Amino acid sequence: MATAMAQPAQESREQWNHQAGFILAAIGSAVGLGNIWRFPGVAYSSGSGAFLIPYLIALLTAGIPILFLDYAIGHRFRAAPPLAFRRMAKWAEPLGWFQTGLLFVIGIYYAAVIAWAMSYFVFSFDLRWGDDPATFFVSEYLQVGDPVVSTTPVWGVLIPMALVWILMLVVLLLGVANGIGKLNMIFIPLLVVIFTALVIRALFLPGALDGLDAFFTPDWAALADPNVWIAAYAQIFFSLSIAFGIMITYASYQRRKANMTSSGLVVAFANSSFELLAGIGVFATLGFMAHQANTQVSELEGLTGPILSFVTFPKVIAEMPGGNIFGMLFFASLVLAGVTSLISIMQGVSASVQEKFSIDRIKAGLIVSILMGAVSLFLFSTTSGLIALDTVDMWSNNIGIVLSAIVMSILTIWIMRRGRELRIHLNAVSTFKVGPWWTVLVGILGPVVLGFMLVQRVITLITEGYEGYPGWYIGVFGWGTIAFVFIVSVVFTLIPWRRKEFSDAQFNAWPPVKENRS
Repeated sequence: MATAMAQPAQESREQWNHQAGFILAAIGSAVGLGNIWRFPGVAYSSGSGAFLIPYLIALLTAGIPILFLDYAIGHRFRAAPPLAFRRMAKWAEPLGWFQTGLLFVIGIYYAAVIAWAMSYFVFSFDLRWGDDPATFFVSEYLQVGDPVVSTTPVWGVLIPMALVWILMLVVLLLGVANGIGKLNMIFIPLLVVIFTALVIRALFLPGALDGLDAFFTPDWAALADPNVWIAAYAQIFFSLSIAFGIMITYASYQRRKANMTSSGLVVAFANSSFELLAGIGVFATLGFMAHQANTQVSELEGLTGPILSFVTFPKVIAEMPGGNIFGMLFFASLVLAGVTSLISIMQGVSASVQEKFSIDRIKAGLIVSILMGAVSLFLFSTTSGLIALDTVDMWSNNIGIVLSAIVMSILTIWIMRRGRELRIHLNAVSTFKVGPWWTVLVGILGPVVLGFMLVQRVITLITEGYEGYPGWYIGVFGWGTIAFVFIVSVVFTLIPWRRKEFSDAQFNAWPPVKENRS
């Protein structure tokens, strides 16, 4: 009976058309805005060239192992996070909804940044930001006010945001293969071509070599600083889209005999390669900026985050020959990277809703897109949007995702004792085999390093606050974000599944562990 009920659901599940579709979609999710504006600054402030050593170690000991964990869960249990964890153990369903709640929160503000990039792509035609990009970005474009809950719309943000959500809706309605797969087949190669052209142009700017020298010259003393190692693990962790449901969902659409670990290696190293390319392009450009100002790269400000993209780069673009073209390439890259990441977030939420309420893909896509779009426009297209975005981003990434990873690793390896089963599953379907070392990295090293990161961040946020924002504001948009995700995890777990046989029957995962010992 159990087999008969579980098997049709497995066979009717959407699938990627081919391995390349899955790999490009996973790369599209991993390669996002943070690769371009976060990695270069983190590397430079953490030992420059020497940072590549802890970065590579973090990739091999935490990034790839946890990526494999996501792949194994999604591929073996054939579902988005809530149902995948429920199939492992009924009581584990809340973790899946916690991850889905994080996807919801991250998606609603991620769309705003894509909208900014779309606007700046248009602004590049006439360099509309003028001689003072900082004032233009904060005061004229975003019209930033005090940290309050504003309902005053900023039309220059609202309109492109609405276009972003319309695009997300269309892609979701087209499905995994015809929508997400084809989008990434076009956008990822296009992103690589455009960004490579941008980097090549940057390398020929006066002062570019000084920028590269600043980026690659190693500060070996930095390797003795524990914070540098924590920064490396944090960068790998945040850039690979792991531990908050995306890769579980994407892996669940892979064919039964798909090569999972080899795909994971391609995705991980492609992501890191793009980060390195971004570092080269960014610092070649910053070298030009320092050259124009007759100063050193170390004296420049705004080397990371939105300030790098929407203040520092526009300043450089305004001063360089052919700045219009350079600006168009740069902001087109941000749009492409953002869209491919946002659609992966949307699919994670949509698939979870589709499975829980047993509705079709189109209805789930409509509900999720409209709901997320409405909340996104209400919170982040107003005069308080930038401050709200900054706060929600800090807590969702540095508290929510890290907590999710710790809990997932501990529950999977130590509480549910699924480590051996998942390792055997990966080895049964993949050419690159993982040994017992994988269980150690996922079950011990990962939680220890991430636990230290989490405790350190929580103490800092409690004792020092954040960016001087009022306590009530941090409570609402910071800690309130985490509270919201917890509430989502409880409420949606308590809602009965529409198809009891779909969620409660013994799921017959393939291949059986006893037949595939390794």
